[in-house]
Amino acid sequence: MTKKQIEFRDPVVEKVVDKFISRSNVGFKKYGVTLENDDSKMLVWLNHLQEELMDAILYIQKNKDKLNELNAPWNEK
Repeated sequence: MTKKQIEFRDPVVEKVVDKFISRSNVGFKKYGVTLENDDSKMLVWLNHLQEELMDAILYIQKNKDKLNELNAPWNEK
């Protein structure tokens, strides 16, 4: 494992990096392998990507529906 010390000038970037590290730890705990060492076939990777993007679309739709229910002023054209 490589360790780095990073100074962040942008707290938003820092939060995202922290989430990447956390997500990597969850994946390693679940699968016991890093992405670099995972030798899954390309079709498996593409299926994972497709599923993640489908989930993202669902999250977008759910939040759009919530905004519409609120009749939020930022929804107007």
